[in-house]
Amino acid sequence: MDRTYVFLCVSCEFKGGAFLRQLKRLGHTVFLVTSEKTKHEAWPFDDLEEVFYMPEKDGRKWDINLLISGVAYVFRSHKIDRIIALDDYDVWKGARLREEFQIPGMGETTARHFFDKLSMRIEARDAGIPIPGFTALFNEDTIRQFLKTSTGPWLAKPRRDAGSLNIRKIGDADAFWKWAEEVSDHRHEYLLEEFRPGIICHVDSLNYNDETLFTRSSQYLDAPFEVAHGGGIFQSKTMGTKDPLAKKLVNLNMKVLAAFGLRHGASHSEYIVRDGGKEILFLETSARCGGAHLTDMVEAASGISLWTEWANIEHAVLTGKKYHLPLVDELQAGIIVTLSKQEKPDYELFTDQEIWWKLHKKYHIGFIFQHKTEKKIDELLKNYSTVIQNEYATVVPLKE
Repeated sequence: MDRTYVFLCVSCEFKGGAFLRQLKRLGHTVFLVTSEKTKHEAWPFDDLEEVFYMPEKDGRKWDINLLISGVAYVFRSHKIDRIIALDDYDVWKGARLREEFQIPGMGETTARHFFDKLSMRIEARDAGIPIPGFTALFNEDTIRQFLKTSTGPWLAKPRRDAGSLNIRKIGDADAFWKWAEEVSDHRHEYLLEEFRPGIICHVDSLNYNDETLFTRSSQYLDAPFEVAHGGGIFQSKTMGTKDPLAKKLVNLNMKVLAAFGLRHGASHSEYIVRDGGKEILFLETSARCGGAHLTDMVEAASGISLWTEWANIEHAVLTGKKYHLPLVDELQAGIIVTLSKQEKPDYELFTDQEIWWKLHKKYHIGFIFQHKTEKKIDELLKNYSTVIQNEYATVVPLKE
């Protein structure tokens, strides 16, 4: 009989329930460290050996020394075999813990490629992967030269924040120096990048033994930056696996993950597509499943649960057993999600048979559609966005 292995999973947000359940189903002991704010969320408590809650300071930040001390306490009675980070903000915590307790997996240097936007760009540039022009914000002569020789506008991006959080659009050099004065001693925590408008696509994938076994390309209907900062409805749709642009994205994504050093697990990467696909620029990547229910959309189209298969991959790596990807469906899917004026929107009004999933969250409304054709998904997204915009949607301004 195989011995029971011990997983310590770290997540500052409520996510990854399918991952935790699958680890338990495979016979492992699973501990969870999460934020106090998630205490009343629907975690799969029956599948968890114990849950530890961390106090937050300044958003999603934890006291790393307190975290290390807590894990050391768990280690006294349980030999931890693997540490898994479930959210972007946890990747560096997971790496720090692995280094401290000498647990196999991604260390701090490689982990930076998946949470530090500056590290991502340097690694991509050195690997010959196309990216927008950028600069670190350390040296003022370097910054002045970049502003002089690059083409604005620019985006000032926090190196460690996920997605579109706290990004500032900057129109000219004077505006940059004014912004730099505002952030003061925190300037080094940002990078400056040329703003290159285009279609934003995302690629969700699974890696095993340095090989990308599963990939699905999708396209945001509106750039996440524009949705986050200008309000609007979050929408994305999958692309057919035979689509020429999808094939280009898959090939580039494999190059990115190989260069960045992702050996095993799930990844969510984003790219800027310009000039009808003639130019594709790397935007960012991660060593975790995509958020905003994009994993559910991918599952609707492919039949592959990224969270479940990630757990199966970790199991295979740890036990030395061969991992086999399940059969993949060739369907199409689309997602639409936004804030709602109603606390509990009336879903009985929406009866289309293509509805695969509904979001049940206070003051939100959302759907995932599944169909064999992209044309039908486009039609549903267009019709539903009109109804939702007119009858349900509301906007809460993003805090700086």
